[in-house]
Amino acid sequence: MNSAYITGLLGQISKALASHFGPECEVAVHDLTKGYENTIIAIENGHVTGRRVGDDASEIVLCALRNKTGAEDNIGYLSRTSDGRLLKSSSVYIRNEEGEVAAIFGVNYDITGLSHANRLVGRFIETGREKKDYEVSTIVSNVSDLLDRLLEESVDFVGKPVALMGKDDKIKGIHYLEEKGAFLIKKAGDKVSRYYDISKYTLYNYLDSEPTE
Repeated sequence: MNSAYITGLLGQISKALASHFGPECEVAVHDLTKGYENTIIAIENGHVTGRRVGDDASEIVLCALRNKTGAEDNIGYLSRTSDGRLLKSSSVYIRNEEGEVAAIFGVNYDITGLSHANRLVGRFIETGREKKDYEVSTIVSNVSDLLDRLLEESVDFVGKPVALMGKDDKIKGIHYLEEKGAFLIKKAGDKVSRYYDISKYTLYNYLDSEPTE
């Protein structure tokens, strides 16, 4: 099957799923064959995340691009829109004949209202036992906003502001960015260098260094 047939089929499935589950269900198709910009080639109920055809990659797309052969389908994880709505998301990786991820079929269901209702019900069934923490990623519509978000996440990961970071802290933060695929974004190195107040030469040295535990 050729790529045009596959993307057409994914678009048809997108319409069916969005129609079946209603306006809270966004379904998006990402084409990864040309990189990380303008990856969305089909989207239904784009109002859920505020995205449309031609918008850029999300964090999950960058991770798939960074590891095209090792990416695994991610079903039922939590994500968040830029305006704070909570989503239940799934990402299915579509592979080409070489086994590389060529497209992503993504589903984002707005569970904000359901989550609020669940909290109200939870007050009646709370047992006082320890709650589990869940990692929640934020969905944005362009790679510039995504890089800003990843920079903020890297500081949270290190646990201290850049002004108070030593060399090992900055290496740890920069490796976090590398793991998230941040350096696939055009001119990311320039922005990361400015953000961490280091030179491009130092940045590349830090990327070659192993972070300390």
